Amino acid sequence: MLLDVRNLTVTLKTDNTEVNAIDKMSLSMRDGTIHGLVGESGSGKSLFARALTATLSEKWQVKADRMFWRGQDLLKLSAEQRDQIIHQDIAMIFQEPGHCLDPTATIGEQLSEVVPESECKGSFWQRRSLRTEYIHQLLKRVGIKRYQQCFKSYPHELSEGLCQKVMIAMAISRNPKLLVADEPTDAMESTTKIQILRLLHKLNERKDMSVLLITHDLDAVTQFADDITILYSGQSVESASTKDLIRRPFHPYTEVLFNTVPRLGDNLTPKSRLQALPGSTPPLQHLPIGCRLGPRCLRAQKECVVTPKSTKYKGHVFSCHYPINIE
Repeated sequence: MLLDVRNLTVTLKTDNTEVNAIDKMSLSMRDGTIHGLVGESGSGKSLFARALTATLSEKWQVKADRMFWRGQDLLKLSAEQRDQIIHQDIAMIFQEPGHCLDPTATIGEQLSEVVPESECKGSFWQRRSLRTEYIHQLLKRVGIKRYQQCFKSYPHELSEGLCQKVMIAMAISRNPKLLVADEPTDAMESTTKIQILRLLHKLNERKDMSVLLITHDLDAVTQFADDITILYSGQSVESASTKDLIRRPFHPYTEVLFNTVPRLGDNLTPKSRLQALPGSTPPLQHLPIGCRLGPRCLRAQKECVVTPKSTKYKGHVFSCHYPINIE
């Protein structure tokens, strides 16, 4: 097991109250796989990624029953030991890559800062050329054909897709064991989106690099992910292999989520309404008690005011008092 998180809670502390933005979320990830983390906007996907990579500010408090990384509990380590492991083994790419790159430095200068010294072994006079050659190899590895031109360019001179590829090159420069991709194709054209996703898939296959793909794009995650965890308003509602989840979901929210995607052969009439769950994701200031899907769920009953416990059944892990598709 590469990553095993149990009952992760991320609390936002304010002057008057405390709010659990993520409430007892669990996620397990096997080595060498692509794991999709899916949910609506505001469900806490990016917050989970930042809690995992220890990049949250002091106003957030992170607790968990366990947070195992390759069999080692990160919570029992000191902050320095935890930061060292995360720095060596986990890398993250963010959405809106153009905002993450320094506009005053060239791509080559920014990549030079993240290249490890172990890749530039040689005499003092050789290090600069070795570093440049390694950066060129990184840019070619992520599919940038005009890598020499990209090396000398500033971020504003590149397209959004190229900037994202540069961010991926930065992330894989240290050969991490896990690449956390936070909405890597958000607001991109369909062709660029496919290129980025295929690149992540290729890195997963050739470099044996696990990928945590955080997205709300169901088409993308069902094509490339081996396993999927569904997140709603900070609670993990269901987790299973992609094939099992598509064929037979056990949580009502999972079924509604996949039914919202129109498919060929559905015979939809022009201007007809797409299937959607009534209501919207609750804000942090007004979170419902118990199951947070309760106010929107068509199967909700009195028992739903109590937070459901996780249940494991036929390879699925779900949290629901009234699951579906179970005899």
